[in-house]
Amino acid sequence: MVSPLLRIALPVPVHGLFDYLPPPGVMAEDCEPGMRVEVPFGPSRRIGVLVERVNDSPVPPERLRPACRLLDSAPLLDDVHRDFLAWVAAYYHHGIGEVFASALPLRLRKRAEPLPLRAPGYALAVGPAEALAQVARAPRQRELIERLAAAPGRRQLRAELRVQGGDAGAVIRRLLAKGLIVECELGEVDAETPVPGSPLPVLHAEQAAAVQAVSEALGGFAAFLLQGVTGSGKTEVYLRLAEQVLARGDSVLVLVPEIALTPQLARRFAERLGGGVALLHSGLNDSERELAWQRVRLGRDRVVLGTRSTVLYPIDRLGLVIVDEEHDTSFKQQEGFRYSARDLAVIRARRAGCPVVLGSATPSFESLRNVELGRYRRLWLRQRAGGAQPPEVRLLDIRDQPLRSGLSDPLLREIGQTLAAGEQVMVFLNRRGYAPVLACHACGWVSDCPRCDARQTVHRGHGLLWCHHCGSQRRVPAQCPACGSPELRPLGQGTERIEQLLAAEFPDVPLIRIDRDATARKGSLDRLLAQVHAAGAALLVGTQMLAKGHHFPDVTLVGVVDADGGLFSADFRAPERMAQLLVQVAGRAGRGEKPGRVLIQTRYPEHPLLQVLVREGYEGFARAALRERAEAGWPPFSHQALLRAEATQAERPQAFLQGLADALAGELPEGVELWGPVPAPMQRRQGRYRAHLLVQASRREALHPLLDRLLSIARALPEARRVRWSLDVDPVDGL
Repeated sequence: MVSPLLRIALPVPVHGLFDYLPPPGVMAEDCEPGMRVEVPFGPSRRIGVLVERVNDSPVPPERLRPACRLLDSAPLLDDVHRDFLAWVAAYYHHGIGEVFASALPLRLRKRAEPLPLRAPGYALAVGPAEALAQVARAPRQRELIERLAAAPGRRQLRAELRVQGGDAGAVIRRLLAKGLIVECELGEVDAETPVPGSPLPVLHAEQAAAVQAVSEALGGFAAFLLQGVTGSGKTEVYLRLAEQVLARGDSVLVLVPEIALTPQLARRFAERLGGGVALLHSGLNDSERELAWQRVRLGRDRVVLGTRSTVLYPIDRLGLVIVDEEHDTSFKQQEGFRYSARDLAVIRARRAGCPVVLGSATPSFESLRNVELGRYRRLWLRQRAGGAQPPEVRLLDIRDQPLRSGLSDPLLREIGQTLAAGEQVMVFLNRRGYAPVLACHACGWVSDCPRCDARQTVHRGHGLLWCHHCGSQRRVPAQCPACGSPELRPLGQGTERIEQLLAAEFPDVPLIRIDRDATARKGSLDRLLAQVHAAGAALLVGTQMLAKGHHFPDVTLVGVVDADGGLFSADFRAPERMAQLLVQVAGRAGRGEKPGRVLIQTRYPEHPLLQVLVREGYEGFARAALRERAEAGWPPFSHQALLRAEATQAERPQAFLQGLADALAGELPEGVELWGPVPAPMQRRQGRYRAHLLVQASRREALHPLLDRLLSIARALPEARRVRWSLDVDPVDGL
């Protein structure tokens, strides 16, 4: 027996914890669980988190190695949070070290010391518009002003600003001399008092009832589904509840699916609640992210607003969890450690003993099923805030209709009439780029991706053929690579092509495109949204980035270019996602005083799901679709795990999964089925061939013991060393 020992979680692709002796000259009692420890691992060194001190080890004493050094003077993760992360690792059957690492900022996963909360930086001394007006003819000064305007709190670390600005010392000195920026200390910022503004909006009866229901549950766990039509004022409900939680001295976690939604929601929270609102998302640089993480962990900021990974972070005195747009698949991590932030938010609230509110106009079928089972309480918001009326929704039959870049003449006429009335129009197509494929009219060559079973999309603005699955790019050829013909034609349409047509049709109207390409630069989305609100009559063209959470009071017409993609997909979840997206897009129309209209182009106007969606809304659609799911035994009436395998040789993934299926065939408990192995829907991606094995169980209790057995067998198979494989519990994407 060796005593005492350190049991450490290391971010390596090996399950389990690792035992080490304390670092030389360090007493084991000084090594507190939750601290980071640098240890030898094979020929290299790794940074892990101390989980516990133990007196016994299954490793022989002579094989135990001492840790190299202790990196922290105090624990970064407390007992409650480490216990939560251990549960997460067990549920998703993922390496505990990688789960622990996911709860730390990037710098702290390495050897770096935690940043001090007080760090020198710069802040805007005047409003962004005033500052930009004074540097209109100075491009480098304007760039730094824009960078500061886009930073959280309009402040940025001195080192980060200098590096990102390209050694911008001289530019910074000029801005200081003009009084446009000031020096400050970033991180340790006193909470600001809310700025007095207009009186609080009067809650309508359903909003007031929702606030009261959740308020009564504060101090204990309860799960609520806040189902409100678009524009019904869900955010105001969140704000009223946050005010109550802060008054109790507790913290609020607000999860949003996309970075695009974070800044505008943060502004509303900051305006109402003052300072103490921390932003956590991938758009921040490493230092900004770590400072926000530190302030949240220490309780300096009591409102935590972030994207998916924020659910894994330590938060002091958690008193309320909110998941906005809970149906969004962006909450599911699709690579590496595959977890659902929405599901973990519920677990996090249960363990913290606080309410969780899942908000959506189009709830996921899983959440609707939980309402049926009595696990969640549904709170309805059926009326729009401010008395706005729901939009009129019509299907446009485009069979035998001539189309110009995907737009029919009836839709173009409606667009023209709306613009002539001084109102705004949104044209929605969930496909960026100019066209999904380039083809040769002479020989039939198409722009296949060399690494995927997919086409390369034409991006005319960049002059590129671009695969949206693996990222491979090449210049758009001047002639056919196969036959040399110059007759190369883009087929289909993306947002760039629609933008081109509408610019030609309505040359005097401001046209604003919002998609991932148009918003690639930091701060660009804020600038585009500001243009929308200032434009008057205008055309908006975009992808699903436009559909989520934005308030455009002047948009009275929404045109959906292609609604048919989800009707005939092999993915049983495709109709649900199609309906959610259509309802979310339709919700952008008529949010102000003027009524809204939604025109949906389709070649299948009699399709029963479309008909139900238009006649009965999302609620009727969900009832019909859930009946189909129940009859087929699909989730949420069953539970799934997907084993993925890939290799550069086409036969190896299938052979590995077949060996696993054969080994498990005689061990399946009642109510558990294996489906496959089969090639993935996109068999070749990023140059690797892929196959799937699906495990489905009628009861979750039967699934997880089998997954433990499955992983044990998989690691022992000789074929496992010839493929890259992973397990996805509760998958939402079969690609």
